[in-house]
Amino acid sequence: MQDSFGLVHPDYGFLLASTFVYEGTTLILKQYIKPCVELVPAFVLSGHLRGPNCTVADVINAIDYAIPAIGIIDSRVENWAIDLPDTLADNGSTGSVIVGGTPRKLTELTLRDARGTLRFNDKEVMSGNTANILGNPLSATAWLVNHLAAYDMEFKPGQGILPGSCLQAVPMEETGHWTCTFEGWGTVEFDVV
Repeated sequence: MQDSFGLVHPDYGFLLASTFVYEGTTLILKQYIKPCVELVPAFVLSGHLRGPNCTVADVINAIDYAIPAIGIIDSRVENWAIDLPDTLADNGSTGSVIVGGTPRKLTELTLRDARGTLRFNDKEVMSGNTANILGNPLSATAWLVNHLAAYDMEFKPGQGILPGSCLQAVPMEETGHWTCTFEGWGTVEFDVV
């Protein structure tokens, strides 16, 4: 998100229950404004996370499992000509989150170096690596927890965190089938009509 839109500060928003849909779902393109697809690891917590001194070790201890997910970002700002205040006012440009069906314990994954690919109608359109998420999605999570401490916010057991996309956002402009894969972990698929 930072590189895609020239932001100098990581972007964030709040994930509402209505945001989540499940793998294999069908999205209706006309329900979005200017949607883009991102491949993100998602963390579900079993413990509390609170800053301002949250460490990566704290993050690891608080995560119950990780699950591959798709972030559908969307913006009310014409042509995605956004800056940080715009995207924060737009709740981090959150559209939908599609969660996969392959939860894993952190000990089963190498999150600092996981390759991800997006395919549209069986053609690869983008690839990336979780190292693109502030070097490691666990570090990005610690950053977020510490940043939100300034607003007296914390994360609680059962809540989910999306630490960022491993690749540049890809416009979702036509109907078809998306296959989004983290190598060695899992695939999330959805259709657009």
